[in-house]
Amino acid sequence: MSVFTVASTSSMTFFSSFSSRISMSSSSASSSSKRNVSSSLVGFSSSSSSSSSRATGKRREKRTFRIEAMAVADTNAEIDFAKYVKEKNAAIEQALSDSVPTIYPERLHESMRYSLLAGGKRIRPCLAIAACEMVGGAQEVVMPTACALEMIHTMSLIHDDLPMMDNDDFRRGVPTNHKVYGEEMAILAGDALLSHAFEYIARETKGVPAEKILRVIADVGKCVGSEGLVGGQVVDIESEGLAMEGKPVSLETLKYIHAHKTGALLETAVVSGAILGGGTEEDIERLGKYAYDIGLAFQVVDDILDCTATSEELGKTAGKDVAVGKATYPSLLGLEESQRIADELIKSAKEQLSVYDQKKAAPLIGLADYIKNRKN
Repeated sequence: MSVFTVASTSSMTFFSSFSSRISMSSSSASSSSKRNVSSSLVGFSSSSSSSSSRATGKRREKRTFRIEAMAVADTNAEIDFAKYVKEKNAAIEQALSDSVPTIYPERLHESMRYSLLAGGKRIRPCLAIAACEMVGGAQEVVMPTACALEMIHTMSLIHDDLPMMDNDDFRRGVPTNHKVYGEEMAILAGDALLSHAFEYIARETKGVPAEKILRVIADVGKCVGSEGLVGGQVVDIESEGLAMEGKPVSLETLKYIHAHKTGALLETAVVSGAILGGGTEEDIERLGKYAYDIGLAFQVVDDILDCTATSEELGKTAGKDVAVGKATYPSLLGLEESQRIADELIKSAKEQLSVYDQKKAAPLIGLADYIKNRKN
């Protein structure tokens, strides 16, 4: 299901429910009026009780209205983000296709393109572009970095799906790379995408001072290495199955895994966009905090979906985390507390954007709401 479909469905459901509540409230108000006339004939005590009930009812209606207004705002933000993604998606897909042409050796490049162009949410490219544009930059300035980040993300998925890692047969609703091209070719395709990512940023980024390009390359290198994605993956592997042995993983360790394995690349996408778009150091720091929060929230929601969604909905094998004894937020804290944490992280992320023009910040606000409410 697309983001737009999810958002539209949520909106329709909400407004239908909202209309019903308005109708019920009107009917209730009419009945209350008739009861109040009768009560006044009976005496002051009865009238006083009725007034108290009316006051309580009004307070409840106000609280309900506030909750509904917040739901409308979230839904509208998601719809804005869906429109933004739709506008950007064609350019992103074309740029990704151009970034890895089918050249000799053909089978290697076919394997690279198979996973790179297999669809997906393209959250990282969208984050980079949205951050760049919000601080005054142009899409073409950040597009090479946006593509590079998607190459690195794709590499991590190819390697993560291998039999010696998570051993998954499906990714994004299609057979995983090693199921189509074999394990050896999958490993090499991932390696090639990783190295090509750095070359692509350096060679294709135009109209930006060299020191800014160098800073982005350094940040990307750090986010994918031992202090980022790989480091998070290693701690994840080492933690696997510990709970089954009576050695539960701590919340701090789980937070480290999520912040590095998933969050680091999302954070770098936003920060890179801000750097290349000409943002100030204050912008870069604030957007880094925004990205950290949504990165952690993304993985908390991912943990929740692994417990609650089907394989068809996810486009990958559901329930794998529980099956192999991986530590997750629901396994440590339960579903309700996990959802509360995700909501708090999204709230914190959106607060970082409050100082910006809300129209320019709309894609980043919408992305935060999408992460909170996503279904796959």
